[in-house]
Amino acid sequence: MRIVMMTAGSRGDVAPYTGLAAGLVRAGHEVTLAAHGVFEPLVAGSGVRFQPLPVDPRAELRSARGRQLNDARTGAGKIVALASMARRAADEMTAALVEAAREGEVLLVGGALGPLGYALGDGLKVPALGLHLQPLHPTAEFLAPVLGTRSLGAVANRLSGRAVMASVELLFTESVRSLPRHGIAPPDRTRGRGRGSGRNGRTRPVLHGYSELVVPRPRDWPAGLEVCGYWWPHETGRLPRELEDFLAAGPPPVFVGLGSATVPDPERLSREIVTALRAAGVRGIVQRGWAGLAARGDDLITVDEVPHSLLFPRTAAVVHHAGAGTTGAVLRAGVPTVPVPVQFDAAFWASRLTALGTAPAVVPLRRLDSATLAEALRRATRDASHGERARALAARLAAEDGVAPVLAALDRLAR
Repeated sequence: MRIVMMTAGSRGDVAPYTGLAAGLVRAGHEVTLAAHGVFEPLVAGSGVRFQPLPVDPRAELRSARGRQLNDARTGAGKIVALASMARRAADEMTAALVEAAREGEVLLVGGALGPLGYALGDGLKVPALGLHLQPLHPTAEFLAPVLGTRSLGAVANRLSGRAVMASVELLFTESVRSLPRHGIAPPDRTRGRGRGSGRNGRTRPVLHGYSELVVPRPRDWPAGLEVCGYWWPHETGRLPRELEDFLAAGPPPVFVGLGSATVPDPERLSREIVTALRAAGVRGIVQRGWAGLAARGDDLITVDEVPHSLLFPRTAAVVHHAGAGTTGAVLRAGVPTVPVPVQFDAAFWASRLTALGTAPAVVPLRRLDSATLAEALRRATRDASHGERARALAARLAAEDGVAPVLAALDRLAR
């Protein structure tokens, strides 16, 4: 089948789809990944075609709108700050997404583009399946992941999920309305478009790229919402020679990185991290990332992007921003972790890590100082139970195949 997979957002919103796309290619499908142009190198050597989308998410986060996102103190506040960025980006990406979608017999739509991707599928009269990296559909079992971790009770939890899905729908209103200008039939509003509903009013099929060992499937979800297992990123290459030399020069170090998250004062945060690493008595690998972190010294090294699958298993622990993708990479590596949630669904994944026993504590970025981080690092690296639980879970995750359920769903479409 000719498959067009589409997603938008940060590196963590793209990388898992590269592994899924590569798996579909190995199974004989023709796959095009539509994502921001800056991420084209992530599919190199995979056999996956790439359709670049406009908008540089890193530049957006460094803009005035991005700084407003950093300044917001609550989950709801961050969603409001994100809205203007997302609306503008969606409008810019629409033409490129239409061009990509025309080539597909099936659309696989990343959660961030759901309403627009579904409207494209409806207008082109091709199936559209959702691909989510988070449990976004409403449930009584927990609050919408982007709003926090405290349960508000069954009714309020479910309402929070509906509110978030409705908010996402609103972000794409103008882009969906513009589709007739691109030659795409307008959606039939009498048949329940949006909020995860297809042309027949039923819940659209959605495949989730994480494991039930980490987040069990909610019991109140309707049929068609499937938890597949992790889609591990397509990663190639080697670790830099300088990093290999550092790893060989002493005991396993602690990795510290915030991925695609940005921070208001990188220098101050870097100082706190370096002080914490030394207070905990561990060597450190600090990833520069979009936050612009840096560290110097014989016991420290600063790196740029490196394959998580090659580095994380060789560390004593991983400190990270608790994005969905990095959380999966840490669990795959089987090492203890200290989550430092920054925004959106990060607090949700951080809470899962502590519940699973692979993390001793959560250290939210707004409360991070050298003393707090050092104490968490001591517990992560000296209490053997965290490493034991992490290794046991990693062994079970290794037995899962997250691509197989997607292939099965595609096979059902072809019948």
